[in-house]
Amino acid sequence: MARSIPRAFLAWLLFAAVFAALPSVPPANAQIQDQPKMVLVLYSSRRDGQFSKTGESDLPRLLDEGLGRNLDYYSEFIDRARIPDPSYRTAFRDYLRVKYGGIRFDLVIALQDTAAGFVRDNRDGLFPGIPVVFLSNDPGWRRIANATGLINPRNFTALLAFLGQLQPDVKNLFIVTGAGPSDKEYEAVVGGQMRRSGTGLNVIYLSGLATQTLRERLSRLPEHSAVYYILVNRDGAGNNYHPLEYTDRIAAAANAPTYSWADSTMGHGILGGNLYVQKDVIARVAELALRVLKGEKPDTIAVSIYDATQPQLDWRQLRRWGISESQIPAGTLVRFRNPTIWEGYAPFIIVVIAAFLTQSLLIAGLLVQRRRRRRAEEYLQDNRRALQKSYDNIRDLGGRLLQAQETERSLIATELHDDVCQRMLLLTIELKSLKKDDPSAGPADEALAMAQDISRSLHELSHRLHPARLRLIGLVASLDQLCREVSHAGLAVEFTHQDVPPALPADVMLGLFRIAQEALGNAIKYSGATKVSVRLTKRPAMLILEIADNGRGFDVEAVPSKGLGLMSMVERSETIGGYIDIQSRPGAGVTVTVRIPSPYRAAASSDLAV
Repeated sequence: MARSIPRAFLAWLLFAAVFAALPSVPPANAQIQDQPKMVLVLYSSRRDGQFSKTGESDLPRLLDEGLGRNLDYYSEFIDRARIPDPSYRTAFRDYLRVKYGGIRFDLVIALQDTAAGFVRDNRDGLFPGIPVVFLSNDPGWRRIANATGLINPRNFTALLAFLGQLQPDVKNLFIVTGAGPSDKEYEAVVGGQMRRSGTGLNVIYLSGLATQTLRERLSRLPEHSAVYYILVNRDGAGNNYHPLEYTDRIAAAANAPTYSWADSTMGHGILGGNLYVQKDVIARVAELALRVLKGEKPDTIAVSIYDATQPQLDWRQLRRWGISESQIPAGTLVRFRNPTIWEGYAPFIIVVIAAFLTQSLLIAGLLVQRRRRRRAEEYLQDNRRALQKSYDNIRDLGGRLLQAQETERSLIATELHDDVCQRMLLLTIELKSLKKDDPSAGPADEALAMAQDISRSLHELSHRLHPARLRLIGLVASLDQLCREVSHAGLAVEFTHQDVPPALPADVMLGLFRIAQEALGNAIKYSGATKVSVRLTKRPAMLILEIADNGRGFDVEAVPSKGLGLMSMVERSETIGGYIDIQSRPGAGVTVTVRIPSPYRAAASSDLAV
């Protein structure tokens, strides 16, 4: 007989199978976190009211950002003018029940007294157990369970101290309100606060007047007056208006500055006042709402009193009414100020000034530098002129020395030729006569030969000192004869010429002949050359004399002052308007090149001529 399976074991197997078949379900906390927060906001004004516009602009954004984009937002607007009617209250309550009956809100926000009172009276039927955040203007607001909020009492008398500082001469304060129910409520609050403040001003109420009548009254206000606009939804003629648009009518008609109590009126002709800043109140309500939505119990959050007023002025209205900015109370926000040139363009002005100063410094530096440069140039020009003068003096002195040298050579040559050579000629004739008388006289033959040799040497020396043949046969023939005279065994001197003009100035011929004479003498004495070439060539606008040898050469830069002979050649080339180039290096011979530009410059003195 088979053994029966225990019922407990079968039950355990059945439970395990069912549990395994169930789909996996995320934790409850994760589901809750993924669900959006449901928030309903009730406003105490119509949708087109300024406070409603500000709330709808800021409140959804602040809540959505605080919840990480996890918000489901709803809003409704109460017609404050109709809320006293029981049928309207019943209809609005039924409307909310039908519209949101299937929605479980996480939070209800009631903004201002009408909405807060409606939620308090209808909470159990519409929002049972739902947390509430409220905004009230009533300092005596009665707190309800599971709710927290912000009390922002209206302080209409804060204007008095502000006005006393800005316009201490004001004696009459005209308060403007309308004929609508809410207008009358505000008038009652303002009147009570004014009476309690004990102000020393003459307070006149322009309440419930027809618009045309009000405009006429405002246009004829006495001196030392100010206007305090509170609220006009309906005028005395039964016409309905938007309170903010009505502000423009009041400010335009009044012949005195107009003040207000709400910041939304700024930019509508209002001078300013101690203004209720709506954005600040909305931001504080959003902070409380986020604390509740993130898990804090409303009953644990204390209800706080918050003063959302700030003194503000319209800069354009200050100018319109001729009020000095020195009278503005400390801590006042001045709006709509037309920026000064400095305020509007400060960075640009700073950049322009910096650029101007930089350019000015650069220009000043350039002017100083230019002045210094001009002084340096003037100093350099003076030195250059002095140097040129010194150079001209040296050249003139060199020319005069060469002139004196040639003159002295000419005198010596003349003395040798006309005196000594003639005497040697007579001595030679006498010796020849002695030889004829005594043919056997040996000493007479030797004396004759020596006298003839001395006569030839003196004749050659005379011609070297003063080459008279230059004038007779010209430069080419004279150089050719000079080259033949200095040629000897072991030294070949070759002379070539090309296109040389037949007629040259005497100073040019003499200068070139002396340079050739000096160069050949140096080659014979110092170079150890075996071959020397002398070439005279006529090129376009240039006469070139080149003397080159194949001797041992030398370092041109190492020669002290380039030697007396080299300096003599340089001086002679400059005297005739040319320039000389001496090229040489050890073991590579010497090449002396003289270039005389044409037309050839006249000599400094005709005494240099042959």
